[in-house]
Amino acid sequence: MASIRKRRGKWQVQIRRDGQVPFSRTFVYRGDAYTWARQNEAKLDRGDSAVDTRLLRTTTIDSLLERYLTTITVVKRGASVEAVRIACLRRSELSRLSLAAATPDRFAAYRDRRLKEVASATVRKEMALLSHMFRVARQEWNLPLGSNPLAELKAPAPGQARNRRLTTDEAERLSAAIDKLRSPLMRALIRFALETGMRRGELLSLLWSRVCRDKRTVLIPETKTGHPRMIPLSSGALETLEHVPACSSDLVFPSTANAVKLAWQRVRARAGIPDVNFHDLRHEAISRFFERGLSLPEVALISGHRDVRMLLRYTHLRAEDVAEKLQ
Repeated sequence: MASIRKRRGKWQVQIRRDGQVPFSRTFVYRGDAYTWARQNEAKLDRGDSAVDTRLLRTTTIDSLLERYLTTITVVKRGASVEAVRIACLRRSELSRLSLAAATPDRFAAYRDRRLKEVASATVRKEMALLSHMFRVARQEWNLPLGSNPLAELKAPAPGQARNRRLTTDEAERLSAAIDKLRSPLMRALIRFALETGMRRGELLSLLWSRVCRDKRTVLIPETKTGHPRMIPLSSGALETLEHVPACSSDLVFPSTANAVKLAWQRVRARAGIPDVNFHDLRHEAISRFFERGLSLPEVALISGHRDVRMLLRYTHLRAEDVAEKLQ
């Protein structure tokens, strides 16, 4: 017997039969849901669409993750980061489950266990990856999965956005620590990050051919959001570019992510701010843009945020600075 219920404004149909994997589908209109249910129950009654579960019993989640890694992950912009996430999932006991045993309660147990080990944001990303993997397996790989076991699973609540800002004293100590770096390239890179709010990957891929000093802009053709953006440069950013060491490369900052990481670790240790990470410089820069009087659209132009809510998560104004304006 088909089960039909309304969830989140849509009609969900689930058909269960003994000895077979349940399968489901969602519709906008109630009539379509009932029609689909009748048609598929009739097929099951005739025995011409019975699902062979042998493939589900012999295929593991690990093999599915491996296939996802080599066919889906490799073409993503953040492939290296997602590959690490998949490697972690493949080391878990979850990966040894067969697809026939991949039920929602197994993933719920994994979710709850992981929440005791890592941040909720990490678990949310893992669950989203697994859910997409099962969706691809059903729709594109023709695996006889009745439903996506993570479709109705409640995701962990998102963690609170970081609101770490530099105090005036910390900013002065940071500036002094940057000056003590031996590498003039790293000095320039960190200062440029504070002036522009650019991500580390964007800084390391920035080309001189995309810097226009006359118009005071730099072009970022490939960004995290998938949309190019033109960043206006402050006087401080332009001055910083003048101190970038000359070299034969067209890269403005010819270095590696690991070199930036090590340089930043030295800087924050000297400055005495061990809880500030490199990405916090982006938070700091965006907050400073607002404090300098830039409007929301103007800051969004610089930061590249297309969702105002996400931009506001990056924005943490100091109450004392706002109080100065109220005098």
